[in-house]
Amino acid sequence: MGKKSIYVVYTGGTIGMQYSIHGYVPASGHLQKQLTNMPEFHRAEMPHFTIREHNPLIDSANMTPLDWQCIADDIRDNYENYDGFVILHGTDTMAFTASALSFMFDNLSKPIIVTGSQIPLEALRSDGQTNLLNALYLAANYPINEVTLFFNNKLFRGNRTVKSHADGFDAFTSPNCPPLIDAGIHIRCLQSCPLLKNDGNFSSHKITPQAIGVVTIYPGISVQSIENILLQPTKALILRSYGVGNAPSQTALLKCLEKACQQDIIVVNLTQCLSGRVNMNGYATGHALAKVGVISGYDMTFEATLTKLHYLLSQSLSVDDIRTLMQKNLRGELSYSDNY
Repeated sequence: MGKKSIYVVYTGGTIGMQYSIHGYVPASGHLQKQLTNMPEFHRAEMPHFTIREHNPLIDSANMTPLDWQCIADDIRDNYENYDGFVILHGTDTMAFTASALSFMFDNLSKPIIVTGSQIPLEALRSDGQTNLLNALYLAANYPINEVTLFFNNKLFRGNRTVKSHADGFDAFTSPNCPPLIDAGIHIRCLQSCPLLKNDGNFSSHKITPQAIGVVTIYPGISVQSIENILLQPTKALILRSYGVGNAPSQTALLKCLEKACQQDIIVVNLTQCLSGRVNMNGYATGHALAKVGVISGYDMTFEATLTKLHYLLSQSLSVDDIRTLMQKNLRGELSYSDNY
């Protein structure tokens, strides 16, 4: 059997940046130049790979839903020609892009791995070499046919990840779903998290920018601050609550959220905690939110919740259908219990 062929999409980010007098900046052609001088990428055990550089290269802090669509279109257009895909991306919004792509693609029969680095590839102690080398090798030899994120020797389900460390190599965690692969001395495929099932033909869905508000509950929060967000043309509101989904039970706040729900604004209750899930029947304060129409985000990450809303709001769906689908497991992004 011949070598596998992997398509690499370079969107920008730290991994391919070049040093300048203003600090590290994206530089066209610089990544490919670095890889040419790294013999380990061209060993016999490695797959063939083709690099497509997006123009312009962007810092991931500038990533938008339009960029998610651009990446998805690139993969869709090349889907039949390659055995797998690696996306090189800045770390700041990597988990958002991995989550968005997981919803945009249906019935994947090939792996898509998102990765990058904390230190540029050109630097002496870069983690980019290990991350990219492993991503290419896993895509060719240990294909998991969904959108995943590889960082610091672990392969995660993309829509379960969060960036949890600003300047460490162990930059990403998956709080509510164990890693899929541990790439240590031995590559171990872990069985604790069920893989997604492919039950049809590959398809790609559009995502368009959507008006989504975000409110983090804090002691003493004013109802007016939430009302001000809802005065905007908002289609959905993510309510980042305490613990298992609790918020102040003051009448004015509940009436504000009830009015939003009656106006077909989708209000999702999401815990501020890194781990665990929303249980709106656990306490009276959470139950009060459910009673006025707020729906549960269960154990979804903020990144998955935001991008799932973008995805569903971009389809031709009724508000009731979106509320229902937000509480369903579409791509492995949520679980109703610790049994996944």
